[in-house]
Amino acid sequence: MGRRGEDLAHRYLRQAGLTILARNYRTPNLSGEIDIVARERDIIVFVEVKARTSAEHGAPDRAIDPEKERRIMAAARHYASHTGTDWDHVRFDIVSIVFGKQLTLSHYPDAFFEGRTL
Repeated sequence: MGRRGEDLAHRYLRQAGLTILARNYRTPNLSGEIDIVARERDIIVFVEVKARTSAEHGAPDRAIDPEKERRIMAAARHYASHTGTDWDHVRFDIVSIVFGKQLTLSHYPDAFFEGRTL
């Protein structure tokens, strides 16, 4: 399910004009992971993809709790420091997918972020 959702999100983001830079980026100590790293103009976009077979227990994106955000941000800081990316030029998006009777994909740009100075 996860891989299928990431593949769908990857295609969606490319069609939306983002350039995909990496998939399943992990820190060396495995303390964090980012499903998709993309670029939109001068912004690096870290994307968390959540997919479910139904929304019976709520939208998939609701599964992203503060601890998950912390791990994503830790991985993003690692990526940014190793690529020379200015922290003021990053964004955190969520792509939520439900593979129900009818496929639904919701993209939430700038879904969470602590520490932006802009």
